[in-house]
Amino acid sequence: MPPKRGIGAAALWGGIAFLAGCQMVAPPEPVAPTPVALPLPAAPSQQSDSIKAYYANLQADLLVQGLMRVDGGGPDTPYTATMLARNFERIAFYEEHKLGTRLQSSSGEARLLARWDAPVRMKVEFGPSVPAPQRAKDMASINRFADRLTRVTGHPVNTTRGRGNFHVLVIGEDDRSAMQTRFAELLPNLTPVSRQLLQNLPRDLHCLVVVSHADSATPQIMSAVAIVRAEHPDLLRQACFHEELAQGMGLVNDSPNARPSIFNDDDEFALLTSHDEALLRMLYSPELKIGMSVDQARPIVRSLAAREVGQPL
Repeated sequence: MPPKRGIGAAALWGGIAFLAGCQMVAPPEPVAPTPVALPLPAAPSQQSDSIKAYYANLQADLLVQGLMRVDGGGPDTPYTATMLARNFERIAFYEEHKLGTRLQSSSGEARLLARWDAPVRMKVEFGPSVPAPQRAKDMASINRFADRLTRVTGHPVNTTRGRGNFHVLVIGEDDRSAMQTRFAELLPNLTPVSRQLLQNLPRDLHCLVVVSHADSATPQIMSAVAIVRAEHPDLLRQACFHEELAQGMGLVNDSPNARPSIFNDDDEFALLTSHDEALLRMLYSPELKIGMSVDQARPIVRSLAAREVGQPL
């Protein structure tokens, strides 16, 4: 049995978690198509081929075990309003990781409610090694998911070829050196040690998102950077898009009790579920305000959960 993904997909927070005291906004950049044209390698390196084979085997093992479900949940995964409210509180108010020489556990303290106020503009960039057919497939997947996030949350989410505030980087092992400058541009406040971690992701870290918010009493999300490995097979790569882009909307944590959900380290579900859509609708409800504490939000969350499930708490 393969190891659980654990920190295979992660959300990291700026402003409070590892960019303490910083107010980070999307860095200035010219309005131009991406990615930057760089020569493609003649052939994938042995390291790239090796990690591609590793993830193909991992996905196959997960599927054999009945994991990586794409059905969104069903009669075998019921949840109550009480469970939904509990899961929302854990996933939306608590950060799981901070950045150091590796991902480390956070302090465990509840943070203030954070979400986007400005429209989300996803700018997708591919490393030079990513072939054109995969780029087209990934762009179609991300466009569909951006449309879905808009429908679910009521908040505008779209992809752009111009100036973005949510950068989605699809990069392979052979793109590390070519993308160093881009990492520095997008995440200028990272320490050299943290940037080195992002440029040389450990194998058990499949994908991640770094979210930066205003360091104030109203911590609206200002920018985000998601990193997804290009070597993943199709389903695992799509799973990374779903989890990291959804977490980048403000659902930053995982919970072992969340089911059916992608915000759970057990790999049971690969794609966003009906439960997760409910969490996103709750997060972007006008009844909840950016900057609310968990105690302030709790009665509203309970009421929203009851309406989502159609039953009293």
